[in-house]
Amino acid sequence: MPNLFSYGTLQKEQVQIETFGRILHGEKDILTGYKLNMVEITDPEVLRKSDQKYHPILRFSGDDKDEVEGVLFDVLNEEILRADEYEVDDYKRIEKIFKSGKEGFIYVER
Repeated sequence: MPNLFSYGTLQKEQVQIETFGRILHGEKDILTGYKLNMVEITDPEVLRKSDQKYHPILRFSGDDKDEVEGVLFDVLNEEILRADEYEVDDYKRIEKIFKSGKEGFIYVER
């Protein structure tokens, strides 16, 4: 089962229910080498689900001192595809290793 790292709106229960049809379970983890920025959301469906005009977005810094805290969720393969649909075109999905040593998908700045 894949892991999906959330540092923003995918941690909201309402977003999880509407996107995945359930509440996700996961553990706190840390991603190194990235910084958080903000992106303006214009997609009406994402705005409705998240109730936020600006979402955080990861930008690669390459500096191990830069850390982003979030939750590493256990998801099903088909749920990764649903997360892809939720994330707007400003994001791309890549796989990374976290401070815990676990692997998972993250959405970063395109």
